[in-house]
Amino acid sequence: MIMSRIQAPPDEAQGNLTDRLLAGLPAEAVLTDPDITVSYANDMASFCPAGTPAVVVLPRTVEQVQHVMRVASELRVPVVPQGARTGLSGGANATEGCVVMSLTKMDRILEISPVDRIAVVEPGVVNAALSRAVGEHGLYYPPDPSSWEMCTIGGNIGTASGGLCCVKYGVTAEYVLGLDVVLADGRLLSTGRRTAKGVAGYDLTRLFVGSEGSLGIVVRAVLGLRPKPPPQLVLAAEFASAAAACDAVCAIMAGGHVPSLLELMDRTTVKAVNDMASMGLPETTEALLLAAFDTPDPAADLAALGALCEAAGATQVVPADDLAESELLLQARRLSLTALEAVRGTTMIDDVCVPRSRLGDLIEGVERIAEKYRLTIGVVAHAGDGNTHPTVCFDAQDPDECARARESFDEIMALGLELGGTITGEHGVGVLKKEWLAREIGPVGVEMQRAVKQVFDPLGILNPGKLF
Repeated sequence: MIMSRIQAPPDEAQGNLTDRLLAGLPAEAVLTDPDITVSYANDMASFCPAGTPAVVVLPRTVEQVQHVMRVASELRVPVVPQGARTGLSGGANATEGCVVMSLTKMDRILEISPVDRIAVVEPGVVNAALSRAVGEHGLYYPPDPSSWEMCTIGGNIGTASGGLCCVKYGVTAEYVLGLDVVLADGRLLSTGRRTAKGVAGYDLTRLFVGSEGSLGIVVRAVLGLRPKPPPQLVLAAEFASAAAACDAVCAIMAGGHVPSLLELMDRTTVKAVNDMASMGLPETTEALLLAAFDTPDPAADLAALGALCEAAGATQVVPADDLAESELLLQARRLSLTALEAVRGTTMIDDVCVPRSRLGDLIEGVERIAEKYRLTIGVVAHAGDGNTHPTVCFDAQDPDECARARESFDEIMALGLELGGTITGEHGVGVLKKEWLAREIGPVGVEMQRAVKQVFDPLGILNPGKLF
């Protein structure tokens, strides 16, 4: 079990907890039936243990969130904030005897301003819903994780998530201008701004982005928007080796090109997608590179990029003829992780990011690790920013295979650090990578981060057991 220094309340205290919560929440917002609360125990990560929640709350207002935190502080009960639980590191997993605070009911888009190019939203707003809403105003919210049809803005902020368009537009942190955050003791803190510029004081907004709910509960976000770009066209390039595909990536970036998307799927991933969805992708390829431009003349940009791919050894370069064909290729990429899960029934998804110049070294290293541990490991990557997702496929019912999967996962993370990379580019640390966070940032880094945590959460009740 994930244990914190906050002890799970005994039955009498738990009854008091429920009564206290009901004093400031409607009955339908407080769930105590064990058959229901157990369904809130986990996110989508493998090998991440979870405790049993004492209660699940579903607040709809800032005031209700404040009430929960005041009660939790007074009773010394841990609180685990959750969004859609699409996370892949155990960051939303319950702690034994905790209050799980699901923020999915706080799902209002409060404001869209075309002049200021901002949206003000609650944490439960689904990423895709926001994208469609701002699109009606000729605006664009770029961060688009592969789970964008399900994941919430609050969860995206908590893990500092990325997506397919990061190579051109950047990650979630670059679009969070301001936050309203309920602190551990129930106070409401406003950070950041609504303006295009602002450097007043420490940047607390960035501090909360990626903090995985360990410093406070985000209840409102001011998000930066961009003008809606033209529809993008996609090109697919086949390569006889992953190394050649990575050489093409380096040539594209060194050449000053700015694609709106640059993604890589290895042969294992391509086959998995075809097996699951009959997409008709070329299974003769060792690596498939997908590139896109959303410029006024995407066909010309794709032609220039295609020439670089051919110079790097592409065996075939096929630009999409229209938007429908482009969307089909993107759908194949979005299905990658689901398709790999179907290979053996369970996956462990790594999230190693390396300098672009070392992308080929990482993929070759993963191939060696897969052979060493006799496992299927598919690699799908946001190649344009060096963020790879080596995905270990295994049978969860086979203890030996589970052990080999975990060992291979750790070896991939070690390889990423050796290549000058990081253990997570967008999925967060959660429970899964606590040990590796300490290795990456070192003892002084751990000390400083724990000191920050102590300032915001002196009782240690906010998402305990995560990060450190």
